[in-house]
Amino acid sequence: MFAGFRQTRLLANGVNIHTRIGGSGPPLLLLHGYPQSQLIWHRVAEELAKHYTVVLTDLRGYGQSDKPAGQPDHTNYSKRTMAQDQTQVMRQLGFDEFYLCGHDRGGRVSHRLAVDHPEAVKKLMLLDISPTLTMYEQTNMEFARSYWWWFWLIQPAPFPESMVAAAPETYLKKKIGWGHAGLSAFTEQTYSAYLSYVSDPATMHGMCEDYRAAASIDLAHDRADRDAGKKIACPVNVLWGEFGVVNRCFKPLEDWRVVADDVRGRTLPCGHYIPEEVPVLLLDEMKAFFV
Repeated sequence: MFAGFRQTRLLANGVNIHTRIGGSGPPLLLLHGYPQSQLIWHRVAEELAKHYTVVLTDLRGYGQSDKPAGQPDHTNYSKRTMAQDQTQVMRQLGFDEFYLCGHDRGGRVSHRLAVDHPEAVKKLMLLDISPTLTMYEQTNMEFARSYWWWFWLIQPAPFPESMVAAAPETYLKKKIGWGHAGLSAFTEQTYSAYLSYVSDPATMHGMCEDYRAAASIDLAHDRADRDAGKKIACPVNVLWGEFGVVNRCFKPLEDWRVVADDVRGRTLPCGHYIPEEVPVLLLDEMKAFFV
């Protein structure tokens, strides 16, 4: 996995961010989702490195990056703060402007990064999400039953962290195995890594804080953008799984056109975990869009 990539830890915005860099060409930053890490890109990274300088990071609270204790208002896990982490990583690597792709939670960080740092993002790809504010404001029974962790992980610490610690593998299988592909999308190596994350109290706390921020301070930031008419300025390509919850419960193209000026996209024949389920199709989309 990740042949030709080098690893480092970069101090950015007060935390150490685990980073992989490989390839040459225009810079492309890839951000992962929950409860995973940069390993989600293992089926596409080496091919992308033939065309781009690919930067893979673990978000704060995830993987091998630092996991600070959450603040009472969850500010240090707001998508604004997490986006600042990523822009500082890219600047340290010499990239003031770059392509950006985010899956799941990484997509939410990417959304905030594109709004707060419009000068940095040339083009933005978002995988299997609608905007956070939209998804909370349009929550119905089907969505609440399907995305149950959105409402459980936001409970005050240490309740959800303690419950996961009692049976981490039971939790992981329920979380990542419920979708269209089941557990077949994950290799033995990636599954073991994801299990190690939910088994680690500090990582589980960081991931819960990400969700607590999403249900509080992130919504305040998103509402402020809406009130001010502040939108994503760069071109946006949205891809989502035909067999996933987002496709059943939301309208991603319509949803993103509320918060961005230039939006295109389509479904892919998969569930939620696009980079691991349909890597060839994702590569085709990336190479066509990031030009």
